[in-house]
Amino acid sequence: MEWLAIVAIFLVVIVVVLAVAVKSLIVIVPPNRVAVISGRSRALADGRKVGYRVIKGGRTIRIPLVERVDYMDLNTIPIEVSVTNAYSKGAIPLDVQGVANIKVSSLDGVLENSVERFLGWGPDYIQQIAKENLEANLRGVLSTLTPEEVNEDRLKFAQTLIDEADDDIKTLGLELDVLKIQNVTDQVGYLEAVGRRQTALVLKDARESEALRTAEAEEAEALNRERSELARVQADLAIAEEQNKLRVRQAELRASALETEAEAEVAGERAKAHAEQSLEQERIELMKRRLEADVVAPARAEKEALELKAKGDAASIIEDGNAQIDVFRRMSAEFNVAGPNARDVMVLQMLPELVEQIVDTVNGIDIEKMTVIDQGGGNGKGGGAIPNVASQMPAAVISITEQIEAATGVNILEALQRGKTQLPPASSPGQG
Repeated sequence: MEWLAIVAIFLVVIVVVLAVAVKSLIVIVPPNRVAVISGRSRALADGRKVGYRVIKGGRTIRIPLVERVDYMDLNTIPIEVSVTNAYSKGAIPLDVQGVANIKVSSLDGVLENSVERFLGWGPDYIQQIAKENLEANLRGVLSTLTPEEVNEDRLKFAQTLIDEADDDIKTLGLELDVLKIQNVTDQVGYLEAVGRRQTALVLKDARESEALRTAEAEEAEALNRERSELARVQADLAIAEEQNKLRVRQAELRASALETEAEAEVAGERAKAHAEQSLEQERIELMKRRLEADVVAPARAEKEALELKAKGDAASIIEDGNAQIDVFRRMSAEFNVAGPNARDVMVLQMLPELVEQIVDTVNGIDIEKMTVIDQGGGNGKGGGAIPNVASQMPAAVISITEQIEAATGVNILEALQRGKTQLPPASSPGQG
């Protein structure tokens, strides 16, 4: 059992040793550092062969006993850049102070320059090399610019310096992040004189500008007054024109109103006349209806009644006439059958009515004396006698007998005379 424990312990030790060995062989690179693994040769992108490889962030495994690992920081290194008595364009010595931030470049092709120059050196060495190069570039840039350009446009000056130093910095394997010019002075008072001159020019320009602005303001004020006065005059003119137009419009409106009023009055009169005409028409229609109801309708009714009555009377007359015609026809037939004495018989039948009419005609005549004359042959037998009225008979009796004779062709007096001769003699009153 003891040997098993020994074997287990031995295995554990081996595992631990292997783990520590493997851990020591694994290279883990943070993002702000660069690992340089030396020991084996490799070809670069430009065709050169070098004895190292560079790892930027991430991890890798090194070969023990063959490769060695070194690190370079990619952190920013601040540098104070200053030059004194650096001659600018025009032989004016200037003192310039600035600040720059540099770092080891991580760009391919530039990082290799930094590895070959600064691997194993600390940040102070890198700072010193970069500062000397930047100050040399600063003096070279100052010689191409006037003090005014350097002092007035520092951004342009800094950009020119960056462009000038960029190639040199990249050749060293570094990268210039920021470059700012803080102060520009001179020891001969040139910039101060320039400042005073500039101040004087500025003051002069300010006074001239102020005077110009004052003149322009006065001119503008005068122009504004002129424009204002012109605008006021134009406004008054426009107001007057508008007032004239308003008066004309008011006159037109009044005329139109009067015309409209007259038209409305005429229309009212016309409407009133139409209304009265309609009312009169209604009155006429009412009178027609009243006349129709009071006169025409009763007259029409009366007319119809009279027509109906006349028709009734005519029908009665027609029937009576038809009856009399029928009677006359029968009498004519009887007359034809009776022979020669038919006329006398008819006269005798009509005699009562004739006598009644004759009597009616002489109803109002007073007879004072009547004489009876015998005309019958003197036989002394006596008989009916036709009285001979002593006074003249009325013309009405004669007229009636003539009319009867004209109508019937019978002379009543002759008929009566014949009848007397034919009738038996009348008995005397004494005979009872």
